Amino acid sequence: MSWQQGACSDYMFNLNVFFICIYMLDQWFIPASVSRRDYYKLELMENHLMLQKVIVVSVALFLFWKIIKHIASFLKVEKEPLRVLITGAAGQIGYALAPMVARGVMLGPDQPIILHLLDIQPAAEVLNAVKMELIDAAFPLLQGVIATTDVVEACMGVNIAIMVGGFPRKEGMERKDVMSKNVEIYKAQASALEKHAVENCKVLVVANPANTNALILKEFAPSIPEKNITCLTRLDHNRALAQISERLDVPVGDVKNVIIWGNHSSTQYPDVNHATVTTGSGEKSVRQLVADDQWLNNEFITTVQQRGAAIIKARKLSSALSAASAACDHVHDWVLGTPKGTWVSMGVYSDGSYGIQPGLIYSFPVTCEKGEWSIVKGLKIEEFSRKKMDATAKELMDEKSFAYSCLK
Repeated sequence: MSWQQGACSDYMFNLNVFFICIYMLDQWFIPASVSRRDYYKLELMENHLMLQKVIVVSVALFLFWKIIKHIASFLKVEKEPLRVLITGAAGQIGYALAPMVARGVMLGPDQPIILHLLDIQPAAEVLNAVKMELIDAAFPLLQGVIATTDVVEACMGVNIAIMVGGFPRKEGMERKDVMSKNVEIYKAQASALEKHAVENCKVLVVANPANTNALILKEFAPSIPEKNITCLTRLDHNRALAQISERLDVPVGDVKNVIIWGNHSSTQYPDVNHATVTTGSGEKSVRQLVADDQWLNNEFITTVQQRGAAIIKARKLSSALSAASAACDHVHDWVLGTPKGTWVSMGVYSDGSYGIQPGLIYSFPVTCEKGEWSIVKGLKIEEFSRKKMDATAKELMDEKSFAYSCLK
């Protein structure tokens, strides 16, 4: 017997028993020699009948629930595929990120995906090789791969855009030269996203300077809601969690609610003042468990700030695997929601919270629900934190002015 025949047989059995129960509600245990009216006048028999009805109704409701569940399983509609754009897809981060998205790490194990991969013309051959590998991996969720050097084709109908591509600083280049190149790149990509992506497209900027690149993208895609343009500081957030985990020798999953304030740069402020660790006796503050303010206020902060540089020095290449994983974490929590009582760090458009100038893309603690992020409000900020937060905000204001000067 096939599984379909077996399922149908179970369904018919449940249905038959259900209707028998309904019939029994009217007929069960009523003596043939006693009229229905006389029967209900007998108090003892009435109580007996009530008990029987309760039993039968309970069985009937249970079977009814099973029947509805069975019907729903036949009517279940597979989710529509989401189109995910990765720019700079032939690069190292793109190479690490694409299979994570295709496997369901970013959007869940039941969400079909169509990947849009974009890179520059000189990388076209490598980009096509990435496409071939994705096809060869036979990911069940992957319903298609578009690999292109045409920004319009890449942006067509995308639901989520991960902006990994950017112009790297080369030896002998001035900072303004790099910024000018990135302004041109993000100006073109912003225009294509605005015209060709879906109306509610969510954008994550990874390429550095991430905060300011996101701001430029927003400038040239005014119809994309400002809440839909974010930048990646989740990598720094994850690095901070990992440092606390190693220091306390606890699972990293037991540490939560660190904060990355500000810019994705060496001025960022990793803040543990509200962070906690789940222990056998409940949640305890990180400061209480570490019991070393000197380390938390100095070495810990510097380690997180300089972690990217340390990886470049050791690997001779920038972070790729951890950056790709953080991008998945960022979008996963944004789309599917953060766990109750937990916040994460995202570079988002400032609304003036915590005294940060509106109009900057600044990293805040956020919670996410139903595809929307919200800045965590009302956290106490002491003087040490205030100075750190203001310093990174100033750097972002300087970067903004510098980037806008490149537009002229």
